[in-house]
Amino acid sequence: MRRTFTLLEKKLPDLSRVFRDEAKEVLGAEQEILTREKRLLDRRTNAAKIRIHGDYHLGQLLYTGKDFVILDFEGEPARPLSDRKLKRSALRDVAGMMRSFQYAAYSALWQPAMRKEDVPFLEHWADLWYRQMSSVFLESYLKTTTGAIFIPKNSDDLQIMLEAYLLDKAVYEIGYELNHRPSWVVIPIRGIKHILQSA
Repeated sequence: MRRTFTLLEKKLPDLSRVFRDEAKEVLGAEQEILTREKRLLDRRTNAAKIRIHGDYHLGQLLYTGKDFVILDFEGEPARPLSDRKLKRSALRDVAGMMRSFQYAAYSALWQPAMRKEDVPFLEHWADLWYRQMSSVFLESYLKTTTGAIFIPKNSDDLQIMLEAYLLDKAVYEIGYELNHRPSWVVIPIRGIKHILQSA
């Protein structure tokens, strides 16, 4: 996380002026993010670790017309193989899917066919859509996995774990976007702002 925030601070002048202030807000929240993620380390939970997908998002799903097929179980390609083989909380994959709804909403806004003057107005609706889809996904996931040994029984544990994994994923996305698609860094920056505001 510290490496990503150092990179964000270094590349701040390269960001669009429109999003620079939002990036500064997130940089100013570094300690709060660390504190929230540290809560995960300070708790013992009864949820079992399992082998997870490791890079679970909408791009890894294929709809056959009747069902969904999940693709590419090799995990996050940027991580070492030894790291990808470790058992982890299933909530990491849940957080990955929840974050991908924001990417889906924003990538639709940024299509060449979209009129630029409509984007600011539509961003509000895109934010509402991705939050709603994330909520529906989480609710359905928890309903389907009721009683599973890999889901925390305590709702406080569930909330803390999910928030920590969402923040971790969004921070990772900042680094990825700064290195590959700098104009998209606003997506994880806004994601972090939403996570911090909703807690």
